Amino acid sequence: MNLEKYKGIFPAFYACYDSTGSVSAEATKKYVEYLIEKGVNGLYVGGSSGECIYLSVEERKKTLEAVMEVARGRIAIIAHVACNNTEDSRELARHAESLGVDAIAAIPPIYFKLPERAIAKYWNDISDAAPNTDFVIYNIPQLAGVSLTLSLFDEMLKNPRVIGVKNSSMPIQDIQMFKRQAAINKREIVVFNGPDEQFVGGRLIGADGGIGGTYGVMPELFVKLNALLEAGNFENAGKLQSDINEVIYTMCSANGNMYAVAKAALIELAGLRLGGVRAPLLNLSEEDKAVVDKTVYLVAKAIEKWI
Repeated sequence: MNLEKYKGIFPAFYACYDSTGSVSAEATKKYVEYLIEKGVNGLYVGGSSGECIYLSVEERKKTLEAVMEVARGRIAIIAHVACNNTEDSRELARHAESLGVDAIAAIPPIYFKLPERAIAKYWNDISDAAPNTDFVIYNIPQLAGVSLTLSLFDEMLKNPRVIGVKNSSMPIQDIQMFKRQAAINKREIVVFNGPDEQFVGGRLIGADGGIGGTYGVMPELFVKLNALLEAGNFENAGKLQSDINEVIYTMCSANGNMYAVAKAALIELAGLRLGGVRAPLLNLSEEDKAVVDKTVYLVAKAIEKWI
């Protein structure tokens, strides 16, 4: 398996809408090109940042088709395909494989509290629908309500297509734990750091790269941060992480959803118009303009300082 292609910076791709709130293939393609030009290693499409649970199956297909039209063969693409039922998830998995994505990913099924054997079957059924495509487990217990336990991970490692974990749990030691457990099972995997504000810590404890929801508004800063770590420049990496975290905390301070802030900031930072967010996520209030302005200022200031 070629796991090298999964190392580095993978922005969690934002859903792109037109003025009517419909998915926009044109805006999607422009955003892909922008991120590639910034030097990212890959994209994670259709996840939380892509507002996946609020989009239809056809909308998610349309987004991925537009992404692949621009990105195929240029950077690695991981397509999150999970829906809250198995058949729709399998349909998205088949579609993703037909487009030539590098990997598919899935959160566990949400709402009902299922036994581990049901979760493993759900993931394996999805993986079986894309038999020639790598599979990434998405561990985000604070939202999914289900944690990737070591016993569940052991079961999933029996599937040879499982090549990694997108780990968005906050305990940073989970990254090391999954690496260790894979080694016990004589498997080599990649682990992506999830929480953007702990990227440095995640990488130092063993993450191979990161998938993050704020990378998309400041991709060059995360590319630089990863380069500093690769060069062993840990002092400056810590300082840049602090500057990045100030942006993140600002984005999270709005009345509206963080991704609405990110998209509004990208109008000023990159001339990209990606629309708002899909209800029931909240769009920006009038008071949030100050948050957007501060976000733009902090990102521009950090780019001037570090790039």
